[in-house]
Amino acid sequence: MPSNAAMWSALVIPFGYLCGSISTAILVCRLIGAPDPRTAGSGNPGATNVLRVAGRGAAAATLIGDSLKGLLPVLLARALNADAVLMALTAFAAFLGHLYPVFFRFQGGKGVATFIGVLLGLAWPLGLGFIAVWLLMAVMFRISSLSALTAAAVAPALAWWWNYPQSYLSAAAGMAALLYWRHRSNLRNLLAGTEDRLGKK
Repeated sequence: MPSNAAMWSALVIPFGYLCGSISTAILVCRLIGAPDPRTAGSGNPGATNVLRVAGRGAAAATLIGDSLKGLLPVLLARALNADAVLMALTAFAAFLGHLYPVFFRFQGGKGVATFIGVLLGLAWPLGLGFIAVWLLMAVMFRISSLSALTAAAVAPALAWWWNYPQSYLSAAAGMAALLYWRHRSNLRNLLAGTEDRLGKK
């Protein structure tokens, strides 16, 4: 007979991926009749691009929705008394679902808000640390991608510094690596000095 842990892992990890696969940006834009964020603006179905193509309200809804779809599966795993490894795998699955959503032909966003959500679920100080670094960089430089890349790099370091389980550190490092991969065009623009600033249409 399979153990309870194995049974729950068979449920919460796919559930995390399916939650992550719900593209808030696309659904919000469809609901309000705004352009599809995959074909307008930067082409990224995330809160920053929704801000460009649909305004602040839609961007706020996207940010909240993308965070919640990372947070809720991890909280469910916690409620089911999952161990640290299972929680980390659930978090990573939700993040992966956002990047490669099964419901939207695997055309997902870059993962910033969902990264925040899963970190808040794993350990709220990690999530708040990510947000604090993002806000500091945004105030200083007003470049969303630079803020996200810096915060993502800091997250695994915070997990190590605060002595969280190794699985949390590994999940944070893996998500940071994928976030950098999805931001590769932004990295090129940053190096060239052509990256858009916050508030620019």
